[in-house]
Amino acid sequence: MTNSPASAVPYSRIKIRVGGLVFCGNDIALIRRDRADSTHYTLPGGNVEDGEDLVAALGRELAEELRLDTAATRGGDLLWVVDQRVSRPGPTPPPRKLHLVYRFHIEPGVRATLAETEVDELPDGGHEVGVVEWVDYRETAGLPVFPPIGRALAALPHPRAAVADAALEAVTDATYTWV
Repeated sequence: MTNSPASAVPYSRIKIRVGGLVFCGNDIALIRRDRADSTHYTLPGGNVEDGEDLVAALGRELAEELRLDTAATRGGDLLWVVDQRVSRPGPTPPPRKLHLVYRFHIEPGVRATLAETEVDELPDGGHEVGVVEWVDYRETAGLPVFPPIGRALAALPHPRAAVADAALEAVTDATYTWV
């Protein structure tokens, strides 16, 4: 058996992150993060806490970041899984992370009630503000979305399309450069 560069990194822990593709027609909610040297987009969502149910974690994260009550949505099906094994900047060893991407649909009336910004607390006690941006899902292939699902998302023939394989390409140092 040969070792790939990604398998040479020791992953002492695995984290699970849940994210929501929240559709309103052809638009999806993304959180845009502007930094001094880059801009990138993430799905609303976050890490599952120890012992937390996946669906409960997703509901909590969507409520925190978008003020979305999942009872006001349709769907909630698991669409994709992305296995992340990348080095990253910072002093702590990177975890291996599994991104579970769920799909929801909302009506324009619900969209009008959602948050327009999202605030993340930083390890130093500061805060980073993200902007909730609605983007036509077919335009995501060219955006710096993490996890990198833009091409797969843009390839869907319509927002409710079934997918043949829920496992997307793994994110490794060979396939991704940390932004």
